[in-house]
Amino acid sequence: MKSSGNDILLLLKKLRQSVKNSYIKILSFGFHSELPQRNLVYGYAIYILIGLMLLCLPFSQKQAVSILDNLFIITSAVSTTGLVSVDIGSTYSVLGQIIILFFIQIGGIGYMTFGSYLLYNMTHHFNRIKEKTLNTTFSVPMSLDISEIVKNVVRFTFFIEAAGALLLFIIFKILHIDNALWSAIFHSVSSFCTAGFGLYSDSLMKFDTNIWVNIVIAALSYAGAMGFIFITDIWNKIRRPSYHITFTSKNIIVITTSITIIGSIVLFFQLDKTLYSNVGDRAMISIFQTMSAMTTVGFNTIDLGQATLICQFVLIMAMFIGASPSGTGGGVKSTTISAVFAFLSSKLSDKRDITICHKRLPTFRVDSALTTFISYQIILFFSVCLLLLTESLPLDSLIFEATSALGTVGLSTGITSSLSSMGKIIIILLMYIGRLGVFVFGSFMLTRMKNTSKDISLQDDLAV
Repeated sequence: MKSSGNDILLLLKKLRQSVKNSYIKILSFGFHSELPQRNLVYGYAIYILIGLMLLCLPFSQKQAVSILDNLFIITSAVSTTGLVSVDIGSTYSVLGQIIILFFIQIGGIGYMTFGSYLLYNMTHHFNRIKEKTLNTTFSVPMSLDISEIVKNVVRFTFFIEAAGALLLFIIFKILHIDNALWSAIFHSVSSFCTAGFGLYSDSLMKFDTNIWVNIVIAALSYAGAMGFIFITDIWNKIRRPSYHITFTSKNIIVITTSITIIGSIVLFFQLDKTLYSNVGDRAMISIFQTMSAMTTVGFNTIDLGQATLICQFVLIMAMFIGASPSGTGGGVKSTTISAVFAFLSSKLSDKRDITICHKRLPTFRVDSALTTFISYQIILFFSVCLLLLTESLPLDSLIFEATSALGTVGLSTGITSSLSSMGKIIIILLMYIGRLGVFVFGSFMLTRMKNTSKDISLQDDLAV
């Protein structure tokens, strides 16, 4: 008996070691590359295919859905975009909605992050995770430990989502909303993951002037969009008052996000006075819609197709900038915008060093930001050109749709279901690129420059 017990223990140790040595293959169902960017690209593609197969099952649907529409929906879920070609609530069964929500969660916190968290608890091993793929997933200041970020991501995600679901459940019960508990859970997860998926055909238009729904959804969206760097900083500050918040959180994320959101709110409020005559209601709509664009959550409380062109343009700019790094939101990120403006300011001022708030940016961070910024614009330009060839729709609506897809936002002027099959395929590719864009175009340069840049010896307290 003793020998049998030792054999079982030896088998468990071998199993743990096997898991430790091949965690990337486990998370990507067998695929593994020495390039971490490829692991992410193929990994997310595999998860999309798995989700597609699940959604195509008859018991996932209330009514027949084409393979292309199922692919559109699952890609939108994994990329946490929120654009939909069919109505979620009336098209998919409860099981189908659960599948969609599961892949929203996977996309929100990242399959590598969630899987790595589970495997860490099994193996208590973070060395390889820290050295390779997770450093590609998260662009973090060197003063923060990637293992701490990963653990905080999962813990904070479920805590915040649970709190949000509880608050929404109370509100929905008071408002006598059908299936209040499921609706609360679905919208809480969708909000924190900045996915913008809803169970109502009009998104959140029925709650356009409900202050409590607006507040809870906005709080969840900001929590996800501000990023886990920011959340980790705040948590460390609460636990240790002597802790110094990183430069990224204090001087870049907060300042850039505040300037963008306040400016967008003021412009939206002043430029479109036709939607609501009541000043208070218009202010609430302006705050929510600009928040929805900036955090890339993608919920709408008004018909954006009826908004003026200038207001649509304000939302396009907010969607383009997007959320903060290492969060659930999309866009080019607030830190990238800050680095680009710092670069322009330094060059126009004929300064040798590129600085933000008197702090020098390492060269590889600037290169990463510029690569991401330029690549983002090139992809957006060509995607709009392709949509103009395939669709007979207004240019402004196509630009709005393409920006929303690439920024993984989910806002639309109402043309998504009207797109042709080729148009849907273009949007699918944009959503997929949007989920991986920073990794593919920015992190590859970041990884390469880290190995060659002489600036690496400098204290790096920035994340771009």
